Amino acid sequence: MFDRLKHLDPDLQEALLIQLRNLWTHTSTAIEGNTLTLGETAFVLSEGLTVSGKPLKDHQEVVGHARAVELVYGLVQADRPLSEGDLSGLHAAVQKERIVDAYKPVGQWKVEPNSTVMVVDDEQIIFEYAAPGDVPGLMRRWMALFEQFRRACDPIQETSRDEALRAYVHIHAAFVRIHPFWDGNGRLARLVANIPVIRAGFPPIIIPKQGRQEYIAALTEYHYQVGTVVGVGELLPYTDALARFTAFCSAAWAESNRLVNNTFALQRNRESKVQS
Repeated sequence: MFDRLKHLDPDLQEALLIQLRNLWTHTSTAIEGNTLTLGETAFVLSEGLTVSGKPLKDHQEVVGHARAVELVYGLVQADRPLSEGDLSGLHAAVQKERIVDAYKPVGQWKVEPNSTVMVVDDEQIIFEYAAPGDVPGLMRRWMALFEQFRRACDPIQETSRDEALRAYVHIHAAFVRIHPFWDGNGRLARLVANIPVIRAGFPPIIIPKQGRQEYIAALTEYHYQVGTVVGVGELLPYTDALARFTAFCSAAWAESNRLVNNTFALQRNRESKVQS
């Protein structure tokens, strides 16, 4: 993506990156309950001021997520394997509200079990994520999976859109199935799964807040079919069951692509005026 941006004038490059950061930050935090609008998110990030009547926590979340986006861009440009330290730094960024609690460590794997309530066929089910003791081993395997997809999304080899989408879906689904941190797992999954996508030359896949229900339902459908992951189990069994989530992510990609296309249209318009 960064190579493509070199074809834009510097001000348009900067403006596009700001638009993507604002949208990505707004939607990813809104999915988790943040109340700031897109306009308010952009204001907080550009002016460094708070919005009257909105919780301090919401401001901290968007500032932290925006910082995490910059870290993701840095990891793409560094073009190296992801490390536990990188994940720790990203988690510390999105967890801007510091809680001094040994059972809620920032930048470290979870120490207590975590779970969620799923609704399947009008029945409520408690779904357990990976046990804390299994997380270190599972995450080593997840990072190997991540590296496999990162290398496959090669800008020189012109990675296809479908290949980049597959990388995002598989990395994302495997990460949230493990849920390695006590909190922030969804935001982190939506961040790190985009590293191969951006490396391949595409804008990030940004999950819209309006699609929150379908997003959760698509992941729920997969998790329900494959069950809780254990230390020796497959990270991504029955990948055909990811079809619904793949279709959802493909459709969600439209907005970031629209922003990119609009910016390049402005560039072409500038160039045509110069030539005339």
